[in-house]
Amino acid sequence: MVVLQKGENVGSHSTGPYEEVLVILEGSGEVEADGFGRKEVEKGCIAYIPPETRHNVFNPGEQELRYIFIVAKVLP
Repeated sequence: MVVLQKGENVGSHSTGPYEEVLVILEGSGEVEADGFGRKEVEKGCIAYIPPETRHNVFNPGEQELRYIFIVAKVLP
């Protein structure tokens, strides 16, 4: 689980050949991914990040942003 305080972000990164799913548990924020722009997310949202995609998660809000991430190998 990741907890971001007001103004924090996780830093731009990629999970390489793996796909990633973010499940927003509390709060609201923004997910930015290359080729997809920046999208708002909130409690109950799920965000999908394709393989080889640089992305970042931001908390511009007043409350903590809590989410879990699941990284998995892409099957042929």
